[in-house]
Amino acid sequence: MVMTPETKRLMLGPISPAAPGALYQQIVDRLQREISEGRLAPGAPLPSFRVLAEDLLVSVITVKRAYEELERAGIIYRRQGLGTFVADHGPDRSRTAKLDAARELLRQAARAAAEAGLSPAETLELARKIIKGT
Repeated sequence: MVMTPETKRLMLGPISPAAPGALYQQIVDRLQREISEGRLAPGAPLPSFRVLAEDLLVSVITVKRAYEELERAGIIYRRQGLGTFVADHGPDRSRTAKLDAARELLRQAARAAAEAGLSPAETLELARKIIKGT
């Protein structure tokens, strides 16, 4: 069977109103991860709004908003009558977006650590422990 944007299924994991972030943002984050980690290569077709909405049990409007955000970032592109695809520079742009988000989270964590009275050295040590899982 030929995989078309109508038949292609993505395994993005559950999207939930109980999870942090808006539903569309959860979709954006999951697609960015799939693209930046190489599971969706440049030129790969994405499901239609309707198919992905059915798979994730969300509204078509939610998927449309997620796709629009990814398209604005240059991670995906749409071709009238053909579908939606991963952009040639999608993996690089997706990785850049994820790095920008990680930087902001680290800034927030560093600010919170400083407000808690930790020194920069103590903050680094805490980060090392968290990364190592100890």
